[in-house]
Amino acid sequence: MPTLPDIQAVAAMLLVVCALFLFTREKIPLPSSALLLLTVIALAVQWLPPVPGSVQLTPADLFAGFGNQALVAIVALMVCAKGLEQSGALNSLAAILGRAWSRSPAIAFALTLVTAAVCSMFMNNTPIVAMLLPLLVSVCIRHKLSSSSILMPVGYATILGGMTTTIGTSTNLLVVGIAQDMGLPNFGLFDFFAPASVGMVIALVFLWLVAPKLIPTRHPPMPHTSPRVFDAVLHLTESSEFVGKAFSEALSAGEGNMKVQRIERGDGLQLAKLPTLKLQAGDRLHLRDTPERLKDFEQALGARLQQREPGSQDDDEETPKPDEQLAEVVVTSSSYLNGRSLDELNLQHKHGLLLIALHRPGKHGDLDPGETLLHAGDVLLVQGTLEKIQAWKNSGQILVLDGTLDVPVSRRAPLAAGIMGGVVLLAGTGLLPISAAAVAGVVAMLLTGCLNRSSMKRAVDFSIIMVIVASLALGKYLVVTGAAQYLAELFVYAAGPMPVAMKVSMLMLAMALLTEAVTNNAAAAIGTPIAFSIATTLGAPVEPFVLAVLLGGNMSYMTPMGYQTNLLVMSAGGYRFSDFLRVGIPLQVIVWVSLSLSLAWFYDLPW
Repeated sequence: MPTLPDIQAVAAMLLVVCALFLFTREKIPLPSSALLLLTVIALAVQWLPPVPGSVQLTPADLFAGFGNQALVAIVALMVCAKGLEQSGALNSLAAILGRAWSRSPAIAFALTLVTAAVCSMFMNNTPIVAMLLPLLVSVCIRHKLSSSSILMPVGYATILGGMTTTIGTSTNLLVVGIAQDMGLPNFGLFDFFAPASVGMVIALVFLWLVAPKLIPTRHPPMPHTSPRVFDAVLHLTESSEFVGKAFSEALSAGEGNMKVQRIERGDGLQLAKLPTLKLQAGDRLHLRDTPERLKDFEQALGARLQQREPGSQDDDEETPKPDEQLAEVVVTSSSYLNGRSLDELNLQHKHGLLLIALHRPGKHGDLDPGETLLHAGDVLLVQGTLEKIQAWKNSGQILVLDGTLDVPVSRRAPLAAGIMGGVVLLAGTGLLPISAAAVAGVVAMLLTGCLNRSSMKRAVDFSIIMVIVASLALGKYLVVTGAAQYLAELFVYAAGPMPVAMKVSMLMLAMALLTEAVTNNAAAAIGTPIAFSIATTLGAPVEPFVLAVLLGGNMSYMTPMGYQTNLLVMSAGGYRFSDFLRVGIPLQVIVWVSLSLSLAWFYDLPW
């Protein structure tokens, strides 16, 4: 039995328990929890008696995490990924997948899983899932497929792909950075790709052939088929040539296809739809039709298709710009749109978009801005520039279907893809450290216009930064106080005569279970120093133990809270908590067993 540690090590282990508790509290923001943890560690270092014979930490050493090269690389790669999103570099890929689904859904499903996994090897998986979700929801609607059998496996595929390269996830970069600081030679971009890819390939086959059969059919936010019919209001302006003309002439301009539900004038006065009725500026024609036809009628009448924002006057509204687009936005049960009135949205003021129509499945949509409350399943038709639509979509607050009209791929898309490819090439060949290559990529994105400063600010997640810095500080404190060594000795004692390969496997499982409860980065930062101490105590190679922490920290399959992409697909697919257990438990076992065998074989560990 290991000798009991001193007061500093006990304090460090208590802080680990506190950190795990704080990081699992949904009511406490992660940045606040991380800042509190960082403050307490700094006070402990300053006030508690020093550990004899050890390197003494100072608060400045703890705050040095803000300049850690792993953190720099993580933030820079987040920004590069935002450049790919903003430039539309992934749109062509989405279009190819969309065509594949029309030809052979089974093959297209396999292709989508592989594409999601491969893309996640080189960029954050959240934007990949955000790009694929609208496409897949629309494909399922169009081909009458169950979206619940597709969305969750695709989300898992991005996690699987991310664990195979150094830059695949922030967890990987963090583990590699900590291990390098502790003396392990630096991992190259693909140094652990071979053992990790074994688990990825086996798991992808499971997700393709077995997982869809385990998931019950759930009701997605959009159960109705395309093309969708929207309720809209056509505002006649002073510039319309039909002001002063008969209603019948306006109908003729619409080639007899314009379905006018009612006509409003002034403050709620409803007019009879008589052919001889003389139209006036300010009249509002309530229509019900497809987006394409609504836009045709707007052009034919020289009117304005939009919902008036609170307090605005029709005559004062700006003329829509010629490069504006239409986009269909789904209201999901977890969306902030759910339960709000049209007036409360105030999209023009908040996002620079015009709300022009509403689709309500199974019935007409009431377009009274002050009284109409949105519900899950409603679809808003909004109009605005591609940049505004994309910015709202990138906020992660909404689900945009792939029905955006006339959305061009940016001319800078190939350039953004080339820059990201350059980052991967420089890092993969070792010409530049990953952090330097990623920072160079950010500079190139900004100089070429693939990314603007406002998007760069939105790309950086402050929560991740604070959690990483606090976790790095806690990891240092564990090492210096001897707590990491004590926990390692405790692990070795508990494992007893187990062979080394089995010890590596058990450490990986422990990390996988831990990361279901706390953030991946926190689990990795705590686990890496302990893994290092376990290997040193056993006299075994350090690399497989470090990889056990890295790979286990990526196994977030059993709960929707384990990974942000799990939450994204839960909202879009209408999943329940139990659905993640149905698929996540067998997936966890498959990945754990296959990776345990893979590490044992590649590193020649005794069984």
